[in-house]
Amino acid sequence: MIQAIDINKTYRVGKIEIAAVQGISLKIKEGEFVSITGPSGSGKSTLMHIIGCLDRPTSGKLFLDDMEVGELKDNALAEIRNKKIGFVFQQFNLLSRSTTLRNVELPLTYAGVNRRERAERARIALERVEMAHRLHHRPNELSGGERQRVAIARALVTNPSLILADEPTGNLDSKTGEGILELFQKLHQQKHTLIVVTHERYVSELAQRTVYLRDGLIEHDERKKGSGLNI
Repeated sequence: MIQAIDINKTYRVGKIEIAAVQGISLKIKEGEFVSITGPSGSGKSTLMHIIGCLDRPTSGKLFLDDMEVGELKDNALAEIRNKKIGFVFQQFNLLSRSTTLRNVELPLTYAGVNRRERAERARIALERVEMAHRLHHRPNELSGGERQRVAIARALVTNPSLILADEPTGNLDSKTGEGILELFQKLHQQKHTLIVVTHERYVSELAQRTVYLRDGLIEHDERKKGSGLNI
């Protein structure tokens, strides 16, 4: 599904160049559950943003479903993000004045889906994350765990081939975080491809494969024979 070839990303701060990612190459197969982990400043979020077509590499090539995406124009990248990738962020990124249902509908609105179909698909996505009873609540009426479930429903509503999560338990207490991880485990069992960026060891241990970064480089890439929720 994903092939990154010699990916580099350099940022310029004044006259100083900062190499966030340095020559990373990796392949991720359809249906894999991969965690990307490492200390702060290791390049894990930068790598996720490149894989998710939110940022472009300074050099190197990225293929998604056999399509090279690095040279695509911004509108083509936006279409790929909307149709192929579901995003889950640490800060939830929900619209504060919109209901749960409307927040989940949002990617379908951008895709031009009609109102009736949007509502039906959003309800189904919310049922999948056990939030169908909170359709008309706004984010400030939800707990942190409930907000993250809504964010996951929004990521699922377009039936993406890839789900990317950046520190999905970072703003949650440990018990609530366990519930979110159980949900990711269920999504993996349903054959979704998952990439989770985390600095939490117990989160990375859930994945069947862990890519450990340090100083913008892959320090090791560990594939587990089996994985499960052991927290």
